[in-house]
Amino acid sequence: MHPLELDRLRDSIAPLRKELLEHPVYAYINGLDPLKRFSEHHVYAVWDFMTLLKSLQRELTCVELPWVPFGHAETRYLINEIVTGEESDVMPNGARISHFELYLQAMEQMGADLSPILRLVGSIRPGTDPRPIISSLNIDPRVRSFLTHTFNLALDAPVHARAAAFTFGREDLIPDMFNRMLEKLDREHPGKLSLFQYYIERHIEVDGGHHSQ
Repeated sequence: MHPLELDRLRDSIAPLRKELLEHPVYAYINGLDPLKRFSEHHVYAVWDFMTLLKSLQRELTCVELPWVPFGHAETRYLINEIVTGEESDVMPNGARISHFELYLQAMEQMGADLSPILRLVGSIRPGTDPRPIISSLNIDPRVRSFLTHTFNLALDAPVHARAAAFTFGREDLIPDMFNRMLEKLDREHPGKLSLFQYYIERHIEVDGGHHSQ
């Protein structure tokens, strides 16, 4: 995309971005219990983020057998680099872990309820359409709607629509959202949310750098 076209696109979505960054959820998360409730909803976005990313990897790189060079090398590098960071990041002790698994550990540490997301992930098999399972979930209908939208994109939308949703709705936006939360959490719960803080720091480092440029 030409830089001027990219600038026009950023300008067109700037009001929506501003609205999200000024969402009242930041004022709501004013203690440990509200943070637990937030994480119990937000964890679904952490999970389906990987499906959106993997759909781009499947479309823009070769993940089939036999392997052949496919697509543009710079694009392959960017997508595979993001996948590596998200799927096999590092814990403080040096062990490898995905951001989703790290988030689950952070939820467990703070005492949030993991059972709904674990039931969902445990009921889905790779290569199957999860939308029928999602439609039957006993969860907040707004979460169900969000998940359905993500999987409609990942499974049915053209690649440019998926790339736009990933870049401007996830990669480009998440660092600013988490920066604001991190400032608040550091002041209000020093030392009590170490894994959640570490998750946020790692997500900012992975998603807030050149990936969103």
